[in-house]
Amino acid sequence: MQYASSPLAAPKPPATRSAVALASHPLHAIAVNFPIAYLSGALATDLAFWWTADPFWARASLWLVGSGFFVGIIAAVFGTLEFMLVKEIRHFVSSWSHFLAGITLLAVGAANWWGRLDDPIAAILPWGVLLSAVTAAGVAWAGWLGGKLVFDHNIGTADE
Repeated sequence: MQYASSPLAAPKPPATRSAVALASHPLHAIAVNFPIAYLSGALATDLAFWWTADPFWARASLWLVGSGFFVGIIAAVFGTLEFMLVKEIRHFVSSWSHFLAGITLLAVGAANWWGRLDDPIAAILPWGVLLSAVTAAGVAWAGWLGGKLVFDHNIGTADE
């Protein structure tokens, strides 16, 4: 009996090297870990404030959202350069989706941070929590698309 070939058994596509790298390590992949952690952590600190009403968590959320936004800009610059300099990246729908998801996340992060500047405590309920939840979901989606580029399309990797 013959089985259909599994995508796991398919040969890997040729590697597409990163154009924005340090010692062959793509800078976008390095820098994006920080905004992912900061923006995902902001949802946790918003929920901690909602649960405890401790102002510490409101200040922590302000710092996490602001740091996530500003470090996200750095990661976005590296990602945009990569997107523009390596034409093979633009051949995949997932790369366009990843790019647009990243830009959207920066816009939502900016709105979330800006809304908290005057009064971090009052800004959390309901809009801060909502924006943090949307951001956390968006981070998961953009990360899944980025992983698809690396693992399915061999983007930003080097042949051994």
